Amino acid sequence: MPTIRINSAQSTGQTPKATGAKLAWNKADTATIAELIARYPAGQSRSAVIPLLHLAQRRFGGWLSVDAMQLVAETLDLPYIRVYEVASFYTMFNLKPVGQHHLQVCTNCSCLIRGSDGILKAIEEELHITGGQTTKDGKFTLTEVECLGACVAAPMLQVSEADGAMHYVTNLDAAKTRALIRALQKDDDAALGKLVDTPPAAPDPITPTKYAG
Repeated sequence: MPTIRINSAQSTGQTPKATGAKLAWNKADTATIAELIARYPAGQSRSAVIPLLHLAQRRFGGWLSVDAMQLVAETLDLPYIRVYEVASFYTMFNLKPVGQHHLQVCTNCSCLIRGSDGILKAIEEELHITGGQTTKDGKFTLTEVECLGACVAAPMLQVSEADGAMHYVTNLDAAKTRALIRALQKDDDAALGKLVDTPPAAPDPITPTKYAG
């Protein structure tokens, strides 16, 4: 029988203090931010907090430090705590460093009954880590997540990369999962592209897709 787990996707151990990294947006970021804010009514720029957090996570190493969240808060003229509340609520945001390849395995209903336990086991055996852990070389992080919207092709996982690219790998079994890990270990884009058979919805500036199906 499938094992029901408590979702451990939300990272813990976040320091409450900034590190003094003095982060700043570059020119391209500034243009993107202006376009994002323009999507909302005048005076409602705070509505852009989620897309700006995505942008910050992509720009600053695949996770949100206090410094990164403070930058978002300053950009939107918000108290830091308002930004932190959003970042800590959604499991799509990482509050501690993650590996170059963040393996986010869906363990919600459809994937659970279609064998996500076996997918997790294959990853754990290949990488010698469990949910919430990162390999010693910093290349992989494994996280259990809630529904990623690909129930028709369960079980599945999403690979998020430090540069912000992400892609779905669906209809998984143990063998396909192990092949995925080997492709990522070798940075074999050709092999990886063959495994990515159901990409996310049409990409936008915040969620670029590196691999096409």
